[in-house]
Amino acid sequence: MPVLPGAEPYRHDGGEVGVLLCHGFTGSPQSLRPWAEYLAARGLTVSLPLLPGHGTRWEDLQLTGWQDWYAEVDRALLALTERCARVFVFGLSMGGALALRLAARHGDAVTGVVVVNPANKVHGLSAHALPVARHLVRTTKGIASDIAKPGAVEIGYARVPLHAAHSLRRFLQLVDGELPQVTQPLLLLHSPQDHVVPPQDSTRILSRVSSTEIREVLLEQSYHVATLDHDADRIFEESLAFVDRYAPGAVTAAGEQQAGKGSGKEGTAAGG
Repeated sequence: MPVLPGAEPYRHDGGEVGVLLCHGFTGSPQSLRPWAEYLAARGLTVSLPLLPGHGTRWEDLQLTGWQDWYAEVDRALLALTERCARVFVFGLSMGGALALRLAARHGDAVTGVVVVNPANKVHGLSAHALPVARHLVRTTKGIASDIAKPGAVEIGYARVPLHAAHSLRRFLQLVDGELPQVTQPLLLLHSPQDHVVPPQDSTRILSRVSSTEIREVLLEQSYHVATLDHDADRIFEESLAFVDRYAPGAVTAAGEQQAGKGSGKEGTAAGG
């Protein structure tokens, strides 16, 4: 099945410091592409994979589960660690949960973690019915494009397959149990007005990780997909400062100058 235009994975070969970005459930790399390009333009090596079952049609997501999604980012992290001296993991929504699990399981291989509106739980009474309901009903309404900024649109599915939602619920429960293993510096940015992931998910994560260096930032002007919203520039700038703090010298003037030349090698969409 062809990948939707704009939903392609992205990668950029930059310097010795790498960033892995993880997109959210039913979404695609498009929601993080401006962030990835911002980092690439400043000399960093960037990997933004397309998760299995995403970026095509919801029927493909129905055939996948959390093991597939996690395996994809795990492979991407391994590739970055083989190339880069230091690697950071970033994520939006479910991508935040993926990033946190990578940090929990890979320890010193991950230098720091940045998450935006990270998911910790599938909410609502219907969540408890998923084990049974998924055998009776195939889908529910989609969750894409929760964005305050007029005209901004997220490429995501209009329907959520319940088999995949059930797998997501199990994955978030697993990650919650592993949060105490997260010891790396953590930057958590979240929106008080989020119609997909409530603020209590961020509160829960902050209370359970073992990180001693934590920065929390409120995104007052944005909804869930804050990376495409009014606060996008703040996310990009805060995350770059975070990288610069824990990997001094990673953000170089040379990288900025090279990006300014507009070379075709600066950023490429990886084959789907």
